[in-house]
Amino acid sequence: MAISDQHILIDDLVLHNIIEYADLRHRDVVLEIGAGTGVLTEELRKRVRAVFAIESDATFAELLNRRFEGTNVEVIHGDALKLEFSESASKFSFNKIVSNLPYSISSEITFKLLKYPFEMAVLMYQYEFARRMAAPHGSKEYGKLSICVQYRALVELLEIVPPEAFSPEPGVRSAIVRVTPRAPEYEVSDPAFFSRFLTAVFSQRRKKLKNSIAAFTGVKDLKNLGLSGKVLDKRPEELPAAELALISDKCMMARQERPTGSTDSRNGNY
Repeated sequence: MAISDQHILIDDLVLHNIIEYADLRHRDVVLEIGAGTGVLTEELRKRVRAVFAIESDATFAELLNRRFEGTNVEVIHGDALKLEFSESASKFSFNKIVSNLPYSISSEITFKLLKYPFEMAVLMYQYEFARRMAAPHGSKEYGKLSICVQYRALVELLEIVPPEAFSPEPGVRSAIVRVTPRAPEYEVSDPAFFSRFLTAVFSQRRKKLKNSIAAFTGVKDLKNLGLSGKVLDKRPEELPAAELALISDKCMMARQERPTGSTDSRNGNY
């Protein structure tokens, strides 16, 4: 992450709100990604048992080491996308995540974090990305990102943050989001296939499902899928995730029944 990707939070009210949203306790161990100059780190360390502050930029990492030497902050100079997190006491473990994330890694780091156990995360994203994460079905922002994140967690868009809350000012608005892991509310037979299915239908989101499903599965007679004409005439954003998962399962079965030699398109990760 380059320094140009760093936008330091300078608005005290926004900083206060982030801390309040995180509901911090003295027992908490917090992970912060993209600690920058340590503005948020300073407020976190006063309220919790320990803070792991990850910073990939060498200049900022050196500054953080000097600022927090001898405190309950452990500065980790490295790329958060390459570091391995663990519950093991031999590595750094945490129960909460509070970060002003570098926007260039928003998607990758979110899905990486969701593979690890934690109680709650309060994260700053670009506003448009946050809207898509939290979008309900039926909205124009609803899509693969919404479904894949909400499969693993409750997502709450808490506050919109203007560019002037940062230095230097980003060219976009930001948003504070709370992510609380939870057990999935529906089953997915094959997550990798579901990912490809979502990519296929939402990349043609203005088309009716019957058109995008036919193109994705190669099945010409969709009656064999056991789906009603009413469902097939809908667009993907009109259906809740659980229903899309059921349709995906039917499509997977249909593809498995196709003659040997049929092509298979593979896109995305779930």
